[in-house]
Amino acid sequence: MPILNRRTVLAAAGLVLASTLPGSAAETVRLGVSIPAATHSFMGGINFWANEAKKDLEAAHPDLKITIRTAPNATEQANQLQDLTTVNRINALVVFPFESAALTRPVANVKREGAYVTVVDRGLTDTKAQDAYVAGDNTAFGRIPAEYIAKTLNGKGNVVALRGIPTTLDNERMDAFNAVLKEHPDIKLLDAKYANWNRDDAYKVTQDYLTRFKEIDAIWAADDDMAVGAIKAIDQAGRKDVKIIFGGAGSKDMVKTILDKTDPRIQADVSYSPKFIYDAIKLTAEARLKGEALPATTTIPSHLIEASNAKDFYYPDSPF
Repeated sequence: MPILNRRTVLAAAGLVLASTLPGSAAETVRLGVSIPAATHSFMGGINFWANEAKKDLEAAHPDLKITIRTAPNATEQANQLQDLTTVNRINALVVFPFESAALTRPVANVKREGAYVTVVDRGLTDTKAQDAYVAGDNTAFGRIPAEYIAKTLNGKGNVVALRGIPTTLDNERMDAFNAVLKEHPDIKLLDAKYANWNRDDAYKVTQDYLTRFKEIDAIWAADDDMAVGAIKAIDQAGRKDVKIIFGGAGSKDMVKTILDKTDPRIQADVSYSPKFIYDAIKLTAEARLKGEALPATTTIPSHLIEASNAKDFYYPDSPF
């Protein structure tokens, strides 16, 4: 019986799967992975870990075939999703949407054809288009830096922030950051502007901050790429007042700086590793091989990275 015509009800477990399952252990799980191209270092990490997952999982599971497609924009990703369905005949999909709204209908079409769909990180505008959602803990991503900054500054000082792009994900992070600072009335958030997770944009925004504000004790750059741009602007301006530069996502360069203690302004980071694409692929593949469904939502925890545990978050072979 073809896979796309088979629906299995796991009555004993109380689970009804919305999409088709492999009919037996002898049937191959054809898993498509659709991700953005490596347009910047974090996405380079996503691509690296996706290919690591393919290598490891196919070696471990002979009944698993993984096809990875990378797209430079939302339109191309939508076209690739159609090809994964019609050409590769996938029966499961892990997708990191280039954009939420533009990819919702194309992903829904894949699900309609019978594939089990796991969405990663950037949520769709209609959750009915997915079976499962896997993402990092964006609330912790914002809360942890704020707690660290407040503690290190002894509850008093001036802070500026570099945000990502206007997304729900970024809002969750900023809301959590602000919630902590509200508990410390002597810490003043001077400004928080979007720098688009981009080094050059962060450099320009930080230059603006340094021009407008004569005393800045800490900067939260909510991405390690942005932190690099901020550091360049601070160093070029010769500013010595900035005591803390706190990035985000745990890039290998930032973690190495923490390990080696080469910059006293950088003593901590928060994990949000692109390795979560590996976790999403592994969770999805192994669940489908067993004929099981994932929880509706799986959150990959974010952790404070300091010198004491930095070695556990250091991946020197990753591009990020």
